[in-house]
Amino acid sequence: MLRPALLGFTLACAVALSSSAVVLENDRPILWAHTTGQMTDLPIQDGVLNPDPWHFLQRMSLYRLMIAATDPFMGSMGTNATDSPIWGLPLQLGWLLTSGRLGDPTGATTCGLQTGDTMCISPQSWWACVNHYASILPFLSAAQQGFLGDGVQVQMQAPVGAEDYCTSHADCSTRYPDAMKKWDAFFQGLKASTDSPLPDNEKKDALLGLYWDALMASYSASAACNTKQSHYSSEEMSFASSWLSSAEYVSAAHFQSNLEKAMMFLNPMPGRVLKDGDVAPNIADLSAEENHTLRIFSWKKNINFVLGGTLESLWKSAMCSVTTREKGGELLEQLLLNPTFPTTTFMTIISSMSTSC
Repeated sequence: MLRPALLGFTLACAVALSSSAVVLENDRPILWAHTTGQMTDLPIQDGVLNPDPWHFLQRMSLYRLMIAATDPFMGSMGTNATDSPIWGLPLQLGWLLTSGRLGDPTGATTCGLQTGDTMCISPQSWWACVNHYASILPFLSAAQQGFLGDGVQVQMQAPVGAEDYCTSHADCSTRYPDAMKKWDAFFQGLKASTDSPLPDNEKKDALLGLYWDALMASYSASAACNTKQSHYSSEEMSFASSWLSSAEYVSAAHFQSNLEKAMMFLNPMPGRVLKDGDVAPNIADLSAEENHTLRIFSWKKNINFVLGGTLESLWKSAMCSVTTREKGGELLEQLLLNPTFPTTTFMTIISSMSTSC
């Protein structure tokens, strides 16, 4: 692993290259080469794996270990080494790092800031808190289900001064039973899929359904992070809210968040924390793609509110089969990535799709 000072220099250079967040490095999530693929490289105390998920490289390493352990069961996802839907999570963590969203938003410390320890993940960050539920919970579940080896026990380190984060499978299961049950169901489903007689497209769809059920349960559990929202501008938290609500659409479509597809959705994400007065599509120091993404996220959230939740419910009812879910994924790509794609067309198509279910 790189020394902290050199890591800070590397990160600073990456951020300086573009106004957009840099999330890929040599065709892998940023700083992936400096993570570990060996559990023995992580802290061990009294025979128990004791990672520090508040250090970026260690949290990213949890994803690397999880992907390696589950890849043998991901044959239905495709023939590429990066077809697992789990790849979307380390890419997302990389975006949070390079966009500054893992840093301490209170200013009380330099944790995660360019002026301090760039590898530090602040327990005061709303984004880091939400990501806790999408990284620590699945890793603990994977270990419990035997993916990391027989009898492997894991006890996460708690952040100093913020002991409200769960740290073990038993602890997280007590506090967030729905999320942990669904992660357990996903990993159990992975094992069972090897003997499933279903054709690969149906097997893949079923596994993606379990995966997204678990991830959405993690996001529901992350409501515990809401007290940290006061550290940000109203614009940033409006974006955060629309980002979470957008996950409902992606989840319902059983989106295969492999490395290639997840990159398409992360590339246009805002490369910095939003400030007071940032109103898309007129944020001068963000790219046209970033402005477009912010506008679309806001449009979906606002139109759904105006329609009393109809847009989201229409979408979910339209995602009623393998075929419509595949079409839904393509439609989301058009909406987010094609600035000329009219939102009215999106409404018309999903209305038509929902009536055919």
